[in-house]
Amino acid sequence: MVKNIHGHTLDKLGQAILAGRYEVGASLPPEPVLCEEFGVSRTVVREAIKSLVAKGLLVTGPKLGTRVLPDEHWNWFDPEVIAWQAQAGLSSEFVRDLQELRLVVEPAAVRMAAVKATPQDILRLEHAYSGMKAAVEDGGDYVTHDLRFHQGLLQASHNRMLMQMGRALSALLRMSFEISTRIMNGPRDSLPLHRAVLDAVIAHAPVKAERALMVLITAANDDIDHVLSTRRRLPRVAGAPTHLVKA
Repeated sequence: MVKNIHGHTLDKLGQAILAGRYEVGASLPPEPVLCEEFGVSRTVVREAIKSLVAKGLLVTGPKLGTRVLPDEHWNWFDPEVIAWQAQAGLSSEFVRDLQELRLVVEPAAVRMAAVKATPQDILRLEHAYSGMKAAVEDGGDYVTHDLRFHQGLLQASHNRMLMQMGRALSALLRMSFEISTRIMNGPRDSLPLHRAVLDAVIAHAPVKAERALMVLITAANDDIDHVLSTRRRLPRVAGAPTHLVKA
């Protein structure tokens, strides 16, 4: 989908902030300078700045100008913020925050899923697992099916807040899966771990489901830690999901 002028300008400014082009506390260039740089009107620049203020990246005010806020103010559940971070390059701190978040949220969700999952929930999880298996065996988009599997677990919890959190977490989870997928044989090795989670949910065994999920997350975290230990900085992650080639 081609973005409009506002979306394109927002992306350029957001990417510049996440890439550190404007330091924390620094002022953005004056509107005329930004208009000339991006080839847009003042109205477009102002709308982009309003969006960045709403996402927590900028603050504006009289005598203050428009300044960059520290990253603890940024909305890390916003898919655009995540995309800009991915394009700028992922820090080890960012990824470890994500790993810790998964350990907090997903085990609780899978316990509930193992108790409350309906036949429709199980069917969605089976379809997602089948997509992952087909991607490993025949090549294809493993990450999207992996994401659907984990979103399906959150949906199967039938907890409205966790279900809503699943939508907010989707960009962060995709980021995690994109990184772990880059490990040699990572997707193939993770298949039986996903199957164990699914089988425990089907059996309505919450303790077993939580244990299986912890094994799965721990294995993914080990893969990510391996990436962190062998690279000074994580690679940029493109917007398009990684496709596996046929084995």
